[in-house]
Amino acid sequence: MPWSWRYEGVDGPVAGPAETFSSQADAESWIGQEWRALATAGITKVVLVEDDRVDYDMSLLPAE
Repeated sequence: MPWSWRYEGVDGPVAGPAETFSSQADAESWIGQEWRALATAGITKVVLVEDDRVDYDMSLLPAE
């Protein structure tokens, strides 16, 4: 089952890289390398999805 990330900005869903991964570990490794660039591009939250099932979401905003 393919894994992918959905991207959100301040005002809701935004376009981002259309990467797909064969495992959750591959998806998480990729986001670990790319999150800074995504945050710089205005993405504030990512959502890990397996097919259409949401696994979890993660904020890219700095901790307050």
